[in-house]
Amino acid sequence: MFWTFIATIFCGLGAAGIALGIRAATRNKAPRWIIPVFAGAGMLGYLIQGEYTWYEHKKSLLPEEAVIVSTESDGILWRPWTFAFPYVTAFSAVDTQSISRDTRDANIVRFTLYRFEQKMTDAVSHRVHLMHCGTRELVPLGSDGTPRVDNMKVLPAQDPLVQTVCRS
Repeated sequence: MFWTFIATIFCGLGAAGIALGIRAATRNKAPRWIIPVFAGAGMLGYLIQGEYTWYEHKKSLLPEEAVIVSTESDGILWRPWTFAFPYVTAFSAVDTQSISRDTRDANIVRFTLYRFEQKMTDAVSHRVHLMHCGTRELVPLGSDGTPRVDNMKVLPAQDPLVQTVCRS
């Protein structure tokens, strides 16, 4: 976050420099107010560019064994352009190396699901889950390793998570 702040400041300074160049080229006939307008537009442009390229950047950093199973794109009220041009704000990925069938029932699969979120700073969380491939029931495990049946979900057959976890 610190480096994003520094880069934003420098983008604002660069854009203000362009406005100063415009004023110098027009022999100061361009209004003075274009300098802060350009600075603000430069900073806002940099932050928007960072939001829209976040997903592709994070995806490029994932190892080969990570498979993205879901993405979320939400419109944000204080960013009205996101209603017209939504961008990915969160995604989930499965580490295929973590998939194991270590129970007595071959239909039950244990795996780790990672969730990446774009917030003020990037947030990454992970949780171990069990899935019954026959009934497509997904149950997260608690920190003590016990199944949290109260959070059980039944997923549709075409869900990418089911396809990824059950075919391995």
